[in-house]
Amino acid sequence: MKKLLLVLLLAVAVAQVAVAQNKSGDAANGKLLFMRNGCYQCHGTVGQGGAAGKRLAQLKFPVAVFIAFVRNPPPSDMPPYRAKIMSDQELTDVYAYIQSLPAPLGVASVPILKE
Repeated sequence: MKKLLLVLLLAVAVAQVAVAQNKSGDAANGKLLFMRNGCYQCHGTVGQGGAAGKRLAQLKFPVAVFIAFVRNPPPSDMPPYRAKIMSDQELTDVYAYIQSLPAPLGVASVPILKE
């Protein structure tokens, strides 16, 4: 467990350095990468989540944590997206796309649930 935590902390540090070099992400390119790399298959086309993946819309953690998590996900069905698949800048773009998604609608906006 200590080794996993150490690896995760190291990955966060590396990601923070990379992100500091280029802080902004391109949401349009992030959407293309999200679709091209199959993220939508588990997380939905607008990050709404599904049976195989968590909801991503409106993530509340920093981009460096996002990059570290995507590079080294905990044991699950999610594959690790190493730098050969998506660079830190590309993951920053994906993060920008996810951040650009609107918040999910509330229960009150679903007519059938009002009855």
